Amino acid sequence: MRLSRTILSLLLYVLALSIQLAAQSLTAHIERDQLHVSAPRVHFLIGSALERLRDGGAVRFDFQITARSERGGKVLVRSQETFVVSYDLWEEKFAVTKLGSSPRTVSHLSTAAAEAWCIDNTSLAVGSLGGAQPFWIGLEYAANEAPDPGVQPDNSSFTLSSLVDIFSRRARKEQVHGSEEIGPLTLDKIRRK
Repeated sequence: MRLSRTILSLLLYVLALSIQLAAQSLTAHIERDQLHVSAPRVHFLIGSALERLRDGGAVRFDFQITARSERGGKVLVRSQETFVVSYDLWEEKFAVTKLGSSPRTVSHLSTAAAEAWCIDNTSLAVGSLGGAQPFWIGLEYAANEAPDPGVQPDNSSFTLSSLVDIFSRRARKEQVHGSEEIGPLTLDKIRRK
């Protein structure tokens, strides 16, 4: 009887551990000298951001990856990237432009491919992380649907959506944002995978 309880306890522990591991939506991998994350369960082309895209507007997304010494601890290294996403109404595909020092643009992407491209093009330099030093990786993202404050609106021509906005006085919707975390990891373990 005692043996069956021990086996049952062990099975419950293994089940709980497998559920916890399956719930992690981030995985890390190294390409050259950069640590990348994959997050197939992270979706940000949703809600008010997707509505704005389907109304013909573009949405800026800010991404940040951090490596911390422990969960919620000191930041060891941080990387930030900004992307502008647009939507082709005729082809029903997305285009993404990475802003910054090495701008790039891709187009004709499905929803999942556009999300994956943004996440994969946000990475950390592994040079600042020790091989056996444990760390936590965090991915944060946020949509910035407001117009760029540095750009003055051109009132000489109105778009249909801007006229609808002006006359309907649509209320601001909740911004799309989120974060995910994985750890503890070490570079040595990631390289062995």
